[in-house]
Parts: sequence; structure tokens; C-alpha cells
Amino acid sequence: MAVGHPDYYETLGVPRDASAEDIRKAYRKLAREYHPDVNKSPGAEDRFKEVSEAYEVLRDDEKRAQYDRPSPPPGGGFGNGGGTRTVDFDDFGDIFGDFFGRGGGRGFSRRGGDQEALLELSLEEAARGGRKKITLGDGRDYDVSIPPGVSDGQRIRLAGEGAPGMGGGPDGDLLLRVRVRPHPRFRVDGRDLYTDLPVTPSEAALGATVPVRTLDGASISVKVPPGSSSGRKLRLRGEGMPGGDLYATVTIHVPKKLSKDERKAYERLAEVSGFDPRKERR
Repeated sequence: MAVGHPDYYETLGVPRDASAEDIRKAYRKLAREYHPDVNKSPGAEDRFKEVSEAYEVLRDDEKRAQYDRPSPPPGGGFGNGGGTRTVDFDDFGDIFGDFFGRGGGRGFSRRGGDQEALLELSLEEAARGGRKKITLGDGRDYDVSIPPGVSDGQRIRLAGEGAPGMGGGPDGDLLLRVRVRPHPRFRVDGRDLYTDLPVTPSEAALGATVPVRTLDGASISVKVPPGSSSGRKLRLRGEGMPGGDLYATVTIHVPKKLSKDERKAYERLAEVSGFDPRKERR
């Protein structure tokens, strides 16, 4: 062991014949324990520096062999011409990237982690945007600005509202993951909306003008062309999500119970009509 230097093996708590892996494990354990961002007790920072200096020498085969010689080399140091050892923080950052953040050895600081929370919206709220007050499970309150047309699964970032940074590093962000609740009348496909448009058999056959309710509650008259079958889509431009359209899908409905006159009318229609939709599908 070099004269005038501390016993680095004792500092790390390993035997003199310890393997490189044993030295590395001992260093990681002690550095985690005494890192100044974790341990605020008096003397922890000095102890951390001692551990780092010991590891810097013993981790390198050449420096370790030089240290183990019975007398010090000229200059009394370990490769930098002096008795004071400078820790290689690039190596330190690599070792502690998983604990203090990648590159965290420089200044021992790191950015706080991002956090995620659920932001549940109605389809109307998602379409028009605006501001919404929310309270998270930990009691934090936010007045969130929602962009018009936000979609299900999209994330809204609140900068600096995540986990706090360490050692003066910046705080992380809070990511609000949007969940748009299912709507009883509208289905979403990208920027477009789809809704069912119930019509009677006579309206489908003869054509008609019927009202369609939009997402904002307005009623718009739309023309059903004569001979419309179920599944026909009628397009209302600009009435979907921002930048999208609304499609009204024709669905033909018949009464569950027929009056006497209705039954006679349908029976007469059956007699005079030669229409067979099953033949058209062949």
C-alpha cells in the first residue's frame, strides 16, 4: 500500500484480494448510502468523497497495482502529479445513471421524473375545449387548458408539475392522459362523428326532409334521398370534431305494433310491389 494514503480497501470495506466486481458492488452500496442528495447527516459528503476516491484508484488495474506497491511513485500521486485525487465523474455518472439520473454525477443533480394522471372528459368537452378544474388523488388542484378537439388517449403536459428534481435539478412534468367517455348518440372516428338517423319505410322509399341533432345540440334539416336503404350515410360538413364532419347513418324503423289501417296498407303494398331485396344481393 502506498505510504501517506488512506487504506482504500478499508474505506470500501473489501479485502485486499477483492475482485473488480466486489469493489464495484461495495462502491455502489456506499455511494448510495452517503450521496449528499440522499444523506444530509454531518460528514456524509466527506465520507462520499473518500469512497469515490478509493473506487477511482481500485477500479483501474494499473492504478491499483501502483497503489499496492510498497512505495509511492515519483510525485507522490496517482497519475495527476499530486496527492489530491480527482474523481472521474464520467464513470460515476455511468454507474449511477439508474439511481441519480443519466449524467447525474456532474453536480449530483437530476431532473425529476414525469408523473401521469387520468383526465376524463365528455365528448362535448373534448370537442369545444376550454378550461376545466381537476383534483388529483393526492389533493392537488389544477385549472387545465384543454385544446379544442382533443382526442382519446392524447396527453396534455403540465410542465414542472411532476416529481421534484434532485440536487437542484428541474422538476418533472405532469402528463394528463385524456379519456373521452362514450357518448349515447355519437361515435368518433378520427375527426369525424357518426350518428344514427332513424327513418320510416315510407321516408326511405319516397324521400323526406328530417332533423338531425348535432353534438352542440343544434337541429339541422337533412334531405333523405328517395330509395335510401339502411346504412346510407348522409354527410353534414363541419359538424364533427374540429376539422371533421358528421355522418348521419340511415336506419329504417318499422312500428312494433301496426294499426288496422297500417296493416291493410302494408298488405296492399306487398301485393302490388315486386321488390325483393334478397335478389339484389345475389
